Amino acid sequence: MLTHPNPRHYTPDHEAFRATVRRFVEREIIPNAAAWDEAGGFPRELYGKAAEAGLLGVGFPEEYGGTPADHFYRLILAEEMGRSGSGGTAASLMSHTIGLPPVVAGASGELKARILPGVLAGEKISALAVTEPGAGSDVAQLATTARLDGDHYVVNGAKMFITSGMRADWYTVAVRTGGPGASGVSLLGIERDTPGFTRTELKKMGWWASDTAELHFDDCRVPAGNLIGAEGQAFPLIMRNFNGERLTLAASSCGAAQACLEDAVAWARERKTFGQPLIAHQVIRHKLVDMAERIEATRALIDDLASRLDGGEQPVAQTAMAKNYAARTMQFCADAAVQILGGSGYMRGVRVERIYREVKVMMIGGGAEEVLKDLAARQLGF
Repeated sequence: MLTHPNPRHYTPDHEAFRATVRRFVEREIIPNAAAWDEAGGFPRELYGKAAEAGLLGVGFPEEYGGTPADHFYRLILAEEMGRSGSGGTAASLMSHTIGLPPVVAGASGELKARILPGVLAGEKISALAVTEPGAGSDVAQLATTARLDGDHYVVNGAKMFITSGMRADWYTVAVRTGGPGASGVSLLGIERDTPGFTRTELKKMGWWASDTAELHFDDCRVPAGNLIGAEGQAFPLIMRNFNGERLTLAASSCGAAQACLEDAVAWARERKTFGQPLIAHQVIRHKLVDMAERIEATRALIDDLASRLDGGEQPVAQTAMAKNYAARTMQFCADAAVQILGGSGYMRGVRVERIYREVKVMMIGGGAEEVLKDLAARQLGF
């Protein structure tokens, strides 16, 4: 980290938690990141290890195995995971952070008790399934249907680009139970072994260690008790969940940018050109400062957002802009780091090479840059 965390936001307890997360990342993820990327996944036991380290329950209710926490703990977790340089591992390991919040906010006590404890203990995996082949950020247009038939919903349709889609145990699925538009959207908790529910693995530009899938629902009968919230009332739950996801993505992008700067500085000090260290050349020092400026500005922006959220605000426009700005910071720093490392930065297995491949998903996931700009414009009255 470039500067000491702002003491107005980060207490000694926050920093103790950062040290815990960093130890976990440096022990469990960084040494294995390249191999897991090439293998296209990571061992399932990593979930249990993360739970034992106290990472999976951050921000979730204590009665289900979680640890209530302010937004700065969540920022720390996302930033340190981003710093690992293995976005795919972080995305799947933490997919419950987008799969579970609607359950916490809207599910019955019985459904919460069925889903939350196993996931927060690292024994089960949670995924969020909203995006479809024909509807991404435009959630109100989703086409997957759920028709009530007695005490079950019959679900038909498909979901696309679902993180943890291949091996999740519980899926928080957006469905259409009513008419067109946002008022017809509901959420269901669907178990992986539901008859008629199948998955197809997807290959990607980046996030190779994350299992990403297309989901298929063919007359899947889901108990009516698995409804999350009231029928037709899921749209606000989904939108609030998107805001949380966007802040997490912003912090993760900031962590990845920080990793790029760290690796670029280390290389510039070690590598010699024309008889002196690379960092002795003014052009390289200026590149490093350009990276540092963007990281510091990004961190200040997301810290401010976390403070506002903890104060009860819902800064939708600022969250959208922060996610976009952080992704561009990551893009700039990844490009600069690969350039500074030269041929070495282009080689597979190098942290900055992985981060470079993962930039685009951070500019698309959780709401594409163009969609978020338009959202911010509407919120700001433009």
